[in-house]
Amino acid sequence: MTRQERATQIWPILTLCASKRQLLVYEDLSWLISVPLHGLGQLLEPIQSYCIANNLPALTSIVIRSTDGIPGEGFIAAPNVPNAQAEVFSFDWSQQSCPLPDNF
Repeated sequence: MTRQERATQIWPILTLCASKRQLLVYEDLSWLISVPLHGLGQLLEPIQSYCIANNLPALTSIVIRSTDGIPGEGFIAAPNVPNAQAEVFSFDWSQQSCPLPDNF
């Protein structure tokens, strides 16, 4: 499965969490999609880039480390993580269709 196909798989998980105002730790996402923890960053990057390019809230900001409650070092979509998470939680993701792999 390509990174873009995995991003399409991850998108609905993140938007569901966002609609429920829930943060998601990397370990749980790893388990949900059956991908080793160390491989998640490269799969979240297309989503991060898509959100930046399409002026959407930083959806990947809600994926956090269990140790300190913030995204990993690859997260560059917003300088203020709590504000980014608040924007993600207040956005109506039900009006945003899931991008196809070719959109990433």
